[in-house]
Amino acid sequence: MTTLQELIAQKDALLRQQQEIAKSIAEFQSAQRAGVINEIKTLMAQHGISVTDLASTGRKASSPEKEPSKVAAKYRDPATGSTWTGRGLKPRWLVAALETGRTQDEFLIDTSAA
Repeated sequence: MTTLQELIAQKDALLRQQQEIAKSIAEFQSAQRAGVINEIKTLMAQHGISVTDLASTGRKASSPEKEPSKVAAKYRDPATGSTWTGRGLKPRWLVAALETGRTQDEFLIDTSAA
């Protein structure tokens, strides 16, 4: 049976080993990265490519942010003048009117006059 001191010593040894492995991984990745960077620099020099060339290729000119277009109102409450575009949830005034037996078409805004 192992004692508590032995378990603590094993834990410490494993933690040291873990730190050494992490250090080895970081060194390996750093060496690989340096090699890739050198290869990229060589290829850039061979083809006459600069860093500014890299920044400008493959990107589309960003268009300015557009304001969301407003949708014209399609329905109007004659009592209050409230309007609804016909998108999203039905407004309370329309739901209440429909519950009394009226039809949604009764609230259509006449666009032929415009």
